[in-house]
Amino acid sequence: MVVVPLKKTSETESEGRARRSEPLSAAGMAAVGALAASGILFVAGKRRAGLVTALAGTALAMLDQREVVGAWWNALPGRLSEMQSVLGRAQTAIEDLTEQGEKLRRALGK
Repeated sequence: MVVVPLKKTSETESEGRARRSEPLSAAGMAAVGALAASGILFVAGKRRAGLVTALAGTALAMLDQREVVGAWWNALPGRLSEMQSVLGRAQTAIEDLTEQGEKLRRALGK
């Protein structure tokens, strides 16, 4: 039997998290209402109205959370370059596998 130690959070950490939560603003409440309404509209089969309502709710949420959106926007170029690097490595690996497969086919074909 393996015992894995778990990190215990102290009382002060959880209290700090609770204090940091801010009350929902009017824009935040409107965003939540619009997103909930869009879900209901989608379920009711009214796609176009649901989509428009979801877009409005998303816009309101973005206005309410400007700091978060700004942080994400500033982090976007770094994330894109990371993804480009990952895709480049994946492409190189696929090319290597293709080349090895062709060599194996030639070796088995003779």
